[in-house]
Amino acid sequence: MYEKTFPNKRFKHTLEFLQKHIKTSETIFDLGVPNPFSKIMEANGYSVKNNTGEDLDTDQTALQEEKYAVFTAFEIFEHLVNPYTVLENVSCDKLLISIPLRLWFSPAYRSKTDMWDRHYHEFEDWQLDWLLKKTGWKIIDSVKFTHPVKKIGFRPFLRLITPRYYMVYAEKIK
Repeated sequence: MYEKTFPNKRFKHTLEFLQKHIKTSETIFDLGVPNPFSKIMEANGYSVKNNTGEDLDTDQTALQEEKYAVFTAFEIFEHLVNPYTVLENVSCDKLLISIPLRLWFSPAYRSKTDMWDRHYHEFEDWQLDWLLKKTGWKIIDSVKFTHPVKKIGFRPFLRLITPRYYMVYAEKIK
């Protein structure tokens, strides 16, 4: 299903990582409103709940009240001012998070027309690792991958060889 959709490489890697660690019988709370990847998860047999668009920096009610076995946040944490508080309020024992990595040759993303479509954080891998450790999570598995673009030039070449995404599977430390 995802082979013909953009960005197929990112979705392919994310789905494979999810399937490696999470059973379809486990209910997923996917941070963010319903999106193309939550539809891909559902099409592959997962039961997915999303939040309704509330400001997650100040309102973690859904994280505390919903019943779920797995928490996912795919390219969401970079939009939050306060991902620490979100992680503190996750009420399950498993999580998968993916983030775009900070690229030295490209500035942080910022939409000029949409105040929510911007990156407050563009992490390095060690920063997400530290954030997870400080909020009581142990990383079990991680992967990095590139995000080539179909353009010619120096920056597109760098995107071909420089990891753009970092994904982790972690479990709550008991």
